[in-house]
Amino acid sequence: MNLRPASDSSGAAPAPQGLIDGHGRRIDYLRVSVTDRCDLRCGYCMPKGFKGFETPANWLRHDEMARLVGLFAGLGVSKVRLTGGEPLLRRGVADLAGAIAALPGVADLSVSTNGTQLARHAGALRAAGVSRLNISLDTLDAAEFTRITGRDCLDAVLSGLMAARDAGFAPIKLNSVVHAATPEADVRRLLGYALAQGFILRLIEPMPMGDSGRRYRHADLGALGARLAADHGLVPALAGQGAGPARYWTAGAGAPALGVITPLSRHFCATCNRVRLGVDGTLYLCLGQEDQVPLGRLLRAGASDAELQAAIRAGIAAKPERHEFTTRPERIVRFMSQTGG
Repeated sequence: MNLRPASDSSGAAPAPQGLIDGHGRRIDYLRVSVTDRCDLRCGYCMPKGFKGFETPANWLRHDEMARLVGLFAGLGVSKVRLTGGEPLLRRGVADLAGAIAALPGVADLSVSTNGTQLARHAGALRAAGVSRLNISLDTLDAAEFTRITGRDCLDAVLSGLMAARDAGFAPIKLNSVVHAATPEADVRRLLGYALAQGFILRLIEPMPMGDSGRRYRHADLGALGARLAADHGLVPALAGQGAGPARYWTAGAGAPALGVITPLSRHFCATCNRVRLGVDGTLYLCLGQEDQVPLGRLLRAGASDAELQAAIRAGIAAKPERHEFTTRPERIVRFMSQTGG
């Protein structure tokens, strides 16, 4: 299969200064949703019975995705993450990863996954150039896992984690959505597991995206993280390059062991460095706003690379200063799975 980025003959204008938005933030991170489908139904992300999926004919082909990612890389984006839905449901995802990893300027390629398909894909993803994995895991209790996700497949996820470690992925981060009704005992069990396996556990506030997301009240994860850290002898980590929005605690050897991500109670919009590309090529400028650029439609209408880069620049210049999850949560009607968290 030829996955060389689709391009035109006009070329793209160089961008030595990179992408700077209207608030002085450098945008160097692109999250790419390769599908809006998922084999789980976690309520805070995609409600049970949801049928409003993007028509497959509107999905970007792999070469179209690679072309757009290449244009972002030419504008200074060096970090790319493949997301979904569940990205490992997209046929040929390892080939797509390989094409993106080979693009000039892409220095870091990672994948976010629910882990259900990871056991059979981990080796191919690693060989393709994926360097890091984030795996969603909210509980180690099989019955609770089934209740949260709608499927009895915890063992498949745990097998996927072992396969990822065997394939050489490091670090492996466990992303756990924790809300007001989450039993602390479940979180403690997850942390014990992560510490024993050498994984990093990150506790994440649910975001009020769509009607389903707004049903979950957030907990004080800063206090919970500090309490768990103290109980396990962890100390606050120095904020370092690549930490992103997480605040971490470490066992003292430098590598983080526990983190919290608090987009509501302690937002990090002032340092936001990312944008999101939907499966249809829509560029979402902020997870908590509706501002977007129809890059996919422009591409399929015949836009040149230079024209697409101009549209990217114009979109980044208009990137909102911050989300309005806490003041106007009703604004975001799309679900998390439709954006690619």
